[in-house]
Amino acid sequence: MCSTESKPTSPDPALLLELKTRRPPSLLDLAGCETWSVDFSPDGAWFAWSMGHGIVWVVAWPLDSEEGQDGETDREDKSFSCGHPVWGLAFGPRPPRSAAAAPPTKPSQGSKGKSTLLLATGLENGVIKVWNVLTGNAVFDLHGHEGVVRNLFFPQNGSLTLVSSSRDKTLRVWDLARKGKNVQVLSGHKDWISCCCVSSDCSMIASVGRFDRMVCLWSLRSYTFIRNLTGGTNKKLCLLSSCDFSPDGAVLATAAFSGSSWWIDLWDPYTAEKLATLADYFEDYGQNQISAIQFSPDGLHLAIVTDDRALRIWEPGERHMAMQTKRDGDSSGLCCNYHPQGGVIATGTRDGHVRFWRTPRTVPSLCHLCRSIMRYSVSTHQIEALPLPKRILEYLTYRNIPERLKTCCSSDEEDWES
Repeated sequence: MCSTESKPTSPDPALLLELKTRRPPSLLDLAGCETWSVDFSPDGAWFAWSMGHGIVWVVAWPLDSEEGQDGETDREDKSFSCGHPVWGLAFGPRPPRSAAAAPPTKPSQGSKGKSTLLLATGLENGVIKVWNVLTGNAVFDLHGHEGVVRNLFFPQNGSLTLVSSSRDKTLRVWDLARKGKNVQVLSGHKDWISCCCVSSDCSMIASVGRFDRMVCLWSLRSYTFIRNLTGGTNKKLCLLSSCDFSPDGAVLATAAFSGSSWWIDLWDPYTAEKLATLADYFEDYGQNQISAIQFSPDGLHLAIVTDDRALRIWEPGERHMAMQTKRDGDSSGLCCNYHPQGGVIATGTRDGHVRFWRTPRTVPSLCHLCRSIMRYSVSTHQIEALPLPKRILEYLTYRNIPERLKTCCSSDEEDWES
């Protein structure tokens, strides 16, 4: 029923290639064709996308890669028929940050000697199906959600923990080592949950409600509610669509849409302080709803996908986009995901296709690297307790972003000038 083709040529120089889904004419332009979710495996060797009509396609990355040197790894394309439309998917388990920075290794071995790269798929009927990618077999199903499973996330700690969010207004934390028998239910949202994400130190879960205008933080250690960042004071009618933690966990970005304008808020998850609002400085960009946002693996950029299929990449603190693709009104953009090593980002669209884009590569400054390492394990409250000069404190807590936007600073080094 479905096959794919690559299209490497395009008038947009940033476009590397496009995967298109071939369907019978009777299925073209019908609901159910959407690519709601895309993901790269933790080592970057596999790519998966929900290509519509309950089918998930998995391909080896890069697309021209051949069989592994040991000849044991099956690098053929794989197709998983889930029986219902797929809204969310995620590879796992994801190794800890220190291991993720190391060169890719062979997937871990299960008890029977088989590699255990898993793919979790969230279905429209509330079921989560878990697959063994390398064998192509369904492992087990997770039941509990009573609505569309919109988002799935494996924490970056190497465990078999899976976090899911649903239109039934709940999040669930599953222990796949016990086949989901020990599940934690997190309740508090008043309407659909659009998106969820987990901080890099695996201490917090963030979730945004589609219509309830709530940005909630939860403890992944005690499975309890921490706070609502909007504090119930956001009276403006808006839709919250996406969220993502920075790689060091010190900043949470949330995307919202109202009427004909969109904006992105940057929050300090430890203090609930709003650090900056992107729309305050980009009035001419607010014409299309944001579908998804994601920080780059190095934390230097934030990818923004809007419903005009355009991909924009912003460097926090700059008053211009680092990259912006050409508009394409033929199909709406729905999702995005960076390759673990950066340099490439995949975007999915409403017509079931996937595009791969070349993203800006910037050499991180020494200031940025030091801040990232420090903030990975040190909270804002701990930073504030240190006897540091004001400018260094503002830099380490990201409170320098609004000032950089106003003064148009172009590099981290300028922040240290007196």
